[in-house]
Amino acid sequence: MLAELSPALIAEVKLAAQLLASKQRICILTGAGISAESGIPTFRDKQTGLWENYGVEDLATPEAFTRGPKLVWSWYQWRRQLVADKAPNPAHHALAQWQYHAQTTDQKVTLITQNVDDLHEQAGSAVTHLHGHLWRNRCSQCEIPYQDQSRASYDNQDTMSFDETLLTCPHCDGYIRPDIVWFGEALPVQAWQTAEEAAANCEVFISIGTSSLVYPAAGLAQLAKQNGAQVIEVNPDPTPNTTVDILLAEKAGIILPLLIENITAL
Repeated sequence: MLAELSPALIAEVKLAAQLLASKQRICILTGAGISAESGIPTFRDKQTGLWENYGVEDLATPEAFTRGPKLVWSWYQWRRQLVADKAPNPAHHALAQWQYHAQTTDQKVTLITQNVDDLHEQAGSAVTHLHGHLWRNRCSQCEIPYQDQSRASYDNQDTMSFDETLLTCPHCDGYIRPDIVWFGEALPVQAWQTAEEAAANCEVFISIGTSSLVYPAAGLAQLAKQNGAQVIEVNPDPTPNTTVDILLAEKAGIILPLLIENITAL
């Protein structure tokens, strides 16, 4: 692994590890890039096959669901099928290892994600989801969670598991929708409060695989910086984030295992 990295990047990783090992309060934000390394297409990737002629406004807004609930539900069933066989990659496992290691020290490592998959959980991490959960559903009218379907119910990956038939709420007969934050919707209050508090109080903020373009999540690094934190970015393609102190320009699956190895060795 070291042979693949430039000496300059290895030096930056060691610098980041020394910084992180010396601090107690760490806030981490992960985005689509970390899941892309597990084979999950990012939302900005061009839609393929049956969906190539549809845009965000057709598939991921409250208005779209009102206009065509069957279309939106079918797309999310397709996404679930696409994601069902994906597994955590070395980056997910490294973050879980770090959280586990932090329990034996004075560190508090808070993990926030913009992703709706459950790869962090599969790896063993405790994580706060800002944009909802792909494997959860709720009523579009009364907001009550719909408990009859979960990740487990899709694990067989048979035809019935991804049935495109619309479901209705047993409480109000409203249509069941994915428990996802769509464009134009507010973030979950509790999740956003957790993220804001962690960013405002951390000593180091780490952005991993995010575009730094999607607000309000993109503002967390700025909030951390304003409160005196150092900012580390892990991304093979550097973002417009101007708050970055240490840039680790490589895939998370390569950088994070090395970074965590250095942290736990100090």
